Amino acid sequence: MLATQPPPLASISRGAILYDFLHCQGGAEQLTLDLLEGFPDADLWVGYRDQHWFSDQRLQGIRLHDLKLPARFPGGRTLLGLLGFRFRTSALARYDWALFSGSVAVEAVHQRPRGYNLYYCHTVPRFAYDLQQDYTSRLPRAARPALSLAAAGMRHRYQKALNRMDLIIANSENIRRRLQRYLGLDARVIHPPCDLSRHRWQGQQSYYLSTARLEPYKRVDLLVEAFRQLPDLQLVVASGGSEQQRLQRLAKDAPNIRFTGWLEAGALSQLVGQCIGTLYIAKDEDFGMSPVESMAAGKPVIGVAEGGLLETLKDGETGYLIQPPLNVAKLIASVRSLSPQRALQMRTACEQRAQQFSKARFTARMRDALAEVVDA
Repeated sequence: MLATQPPPLASISRGAILYDFLHCQGGAEQLTLDLLEGFPDADLWVGYRDQHWFSDQRLQGIRLHDLKLPARFPGGRTLLGLLGFRFRTSALARYDWALFSGSVAVEAVHQRPRGYNLYYCHTVPRFAYDLQQDYTSRLPRAARPALSLAAAGMRHRYQKALNRMDLIIANSENIRRRLQRYLGLDARVIHPPCDLSRHRWQGQQSYYLSTARLEPYKRVDLLVEAFRQLPDLQLVVASGGSEQQRLQRLAKDAPNIRFTGWLEAGALSQLVGQCIGTLYIAKDEDFGMSPVESMAAGKPVIGVAEGGLLETLKDGETGYLIQPPLNVAKLIASVRSLSPQRALQMRTACEQRAQQFSKARFTARMRDALAEVVDA
């Protein structure tokens, strides 16, 4: 096991970790904090942070550089993020190394005429690549040309920034393939970590759980529709997002479906630890930390046989993978199959599988990757 405070990389001790925005309790946000544990001498640069979720107390001891960019609207947030990281990060030239993640923080690589640059890729910007058509179809016709221009501009900036990286690391084989397909770039795969000490079995109550962000590509609307047809079973939706109001309206006549909104980490861990099982059916999910956290708590997962879930779940052992195309009927059948008794039988396999994604393993591999770049 690694020590709590890993020894410094002596020859390159001044480093920076950059991430787009700390704005919710997401997997990428948590990974940013995990990276800081693995590289305790590094500074953190972000476009902005939500003070509720990332208070001074939570970030105590971290040398934080907050660009304090406006964060009201997602589209404007991306544009201002690109500009902010491009033109307000000149101090990054003083660092020996920089580790970037997110889609807009990579713009800051242009402020680094020297030093080592690594990129940890959670996903390519999906509105500009594989999901561009999905995003376009939800817009009024008059707004679609603007999205097309924004996507083209994003692709240009993103490719230019990634071409300056000394090493690109993908969070999954799924993302490694996307980088190769859309940008022609090779990447090393290092799966993100799960805090095994925070997620544990806490019994079994009578509900199923969804923790996916409430965005269209997460397909939580299909879960709502399935449980509308399963009135004898309980669904708890523990997250927030742009789709929350629409989904609540969809479930207004279904007393077996409950929305909690975003929760503090402890409350969310308790919900995971006490559910029957979790449901995670995002479209071609990049990696999917929520299923790993579910397994760490001994809870099996119903997912889709595509994307990152193919790398984490074992069908029939740690949950069920629905073969695409996904539909409500298949969801209902899978939920019926994952009875409370069947979920209990999968507990041990889930806990053992989650061990493959420990923080210690992740930290060791990331530090090795940086050392290899420096020694090359």
